[in-house]
Amino acid sequence: MWWFMIGTCCLPVTLVIWSCAAFVISFIIAVLARHVLPLVPFISDTGTFPPERCIFGLMINLSAFLGLVVMYARYKLLQTLNERKAAISPKLNCAALVCGALGCLGMCIVANFQETALRIVHDIGALLAFIMGTTYLVLQSWISFRMRLYHHACLAYRFRVMLSALSVIATIPMIVCYVLAIHSNPTLDWKPGAKGYSYQVTSAVCEWLVAFSFNFFFLTYIKEFQTFTINVQIVLLQDSHDESYNRL
Repeated sequence: MWWFMIGTCCLPVTLVIWSCAAFVISFIIAVLARHVLPLVPFISDTGTFPPERCIFGLMINLSAFLGLVVMYARYKLLQTLNERKAAISPKLNCAALVCGALGCLGMCIVANFQETALRIVHDIGALLAFIMGTTYLVLQSWISFRMRLYHHACLAYRFRVMLSALSVIATIPMIVCYVLAIHSNPTLDWKPGAKGYSYQVTSAVCEWLVAFSFNFFFLTYIKEFQTFTINVQIVLLQDSHDESYNRL
């Protein structure tokens, strides 16, 4: 059996590959179509104009769905482990899932509301995705720390702490520099020499760092997801309706 077929390992693997492909494909198309400059554009700028907008929206929406599936599987795994050995609070596990779900919602908003059409809605979605996503990373790192003696490998735990710290550090200048860039250049005309261009580049670099921190974080789930499977059980309700029909 191939390593990615063990347990539910295919879930985080598919999520990471698909998400990275969404960024790379839309970036290449946008650059070839000369819709963006090749020097670190904003991620959402690579999905603003057709045809890359269609591909970006489709792939990011599916990435958000896959992310939610992986987060829920992780939530159920922690719930099961915590029943054997109470190491974390169930509320902490639930809070991490809620933050992750809100981050996925933000991704859908970013994918479906382009900044050139509804910038306020787009920016709200981006803030939701990055802030809630970063919060999810921090909470999962703390959970990994609490459970490191019972389930999590030390190497995976250290990588998670490093990636969550990188995400926190990069999120702050990303937001600050974006606000300064918009204030300096409300037209969103990001060209070398334009007002606010240096802020835009700094914010974009931080944005890419945070995005790939998310992807690499999910890579650390692979080993754990090889230890369990997910079974769907169908439970039939009582045949009360059938009995009522038979009486008639």
